[in-house]
Amino acid sequence: MRDLDVLVLGGGAAGLMCAIEAGKRGRKVLVIDHAKRPADKIRISGGGRCNFTNLHAGPSNFLSQNPRFCVSALKRYTQHDFLDLVEKHRIPWHEKTLGQLFCDRSAKDIIQMLLDELEAAGGQLELETAITAVSKPDDRYSVATSKGPLRARSLVVATGGPSIPKMGATGFGYDLAKQFGLNVVTPRAALVPLTFSDANKDLCGRLSGVSLDAIVSFGKTAFQEGLLFTHRGLSGPSILQISSYWQEGQPIAVNLLPGSDVLSTLKNARQETPKQDLKTALGQLLPNRLAEELARAFQLTGRLADLSDKALQRAADQLSRWQLTPVGTEGYRTAEVTLGGVDTKELSSKTMEVTNVPGLYFIGEAVDVTGHLGGFNFQWAWSSGHAAGQVV
Repeated sequence: MRDLDVLVLGGGAAGLMCAIEAGKRGRKVLVIDHAKRPADKIRISGGGRCNFTNLHAGPSNFLSQNPRFCVSALKRYTQHDFLDLVEKHRIPWHEKTLGQLFCDRSAKDIIQMLLDELEAAGGQLELETAITAVSKPDDRYSVATSKGPLRARSLVVATGGPSIPKMGATGFGYDLAKQFGLNVVTPRAALVPLTFSDANKDLCGRLSGVSLDAIVSFGKTAFQEGLLFTHRGLSGPSILQISSYWQEGQPIAVNLLPGSDVLSTLKNARQETPKQDLKTALGQLLPNRLAEELARAFQLTGRLADLSDKALQRAADQLSRWQLTPVGTEGYRTAEVTLGGVDTKELSSKTMEVTNVPGLYFIGEAVDVTGHLGGFNFQWAWSSGHAAGQVV
């Protein structure tokens, strides 16, 4: 039986960061993972270029039943700290919209950086290692694995959530939390496309592939980014963002023409080209396929000259405040992250240690802290992993 200072369950972003920091402090640390390769979610992120953080990362970019829980970790290890690490390894990067930072070459650069840092810190990584049982018979943790038993003073759970199950993601971390008597905030798919039924599904299907900038809102929360029609419903950054806030059975609102005074534009068109059909006028504001389908769906017909201000106002309202109710999401299959997780009431915000179970830590996606789209979830992985790594 191997005896360790720190055993990290999960070789993803948070787990590797924690192990690196623990190793720097002279701890005998081992990371185990059931996968064949480390950090597969890093590998596929950002279209293979890894949106590794965001210049604007802060508490307001995260959802949790305790919105203040993330403050301490984010302050003590910031996006600028991680960027310093990236530059130390001479990884070329670039900024896209809204502060999103990506690798110029490949997400593999970030993975290799973490593996190099882990090796330099004296930590070890073992892959294709299945966990069969976890217990705490005394002041140390015992973990039975497919490669033999392990014992450790500190056990760090960095197994993520069930999003993207084809990559081996499971709810193992939640099961382990419950085993030790912890509350788990009900998890669900987040940053995920929304699906529709009946007429709206058919409409979206006919428009599949059409994209445009839009404001999508639910209640008082709104995001202005790209929107994409799919065969199942709606996707694109604005939809993924709002999916984390959307509640089942409730409508979302879509403004297809943000920043445009649609009524004034239609009135001007009526004055300048009165014989023009409303559908044609809409085609100058929206992609043609979209204008045609919405004109049919919303019954926006007739020559501009024959339409009253009230009729034009109705058309403008339908385009800027389109209300539609999703029937669900595409689920964990395509979700970028999991909402919910280990209740933050169970954890120290400074160390990520379970307050009533000494030596047990939960970090990263397994915790009830979920970031917006755009590199924020990786920053939570770096920050929470760093926080635990300072004390394990």
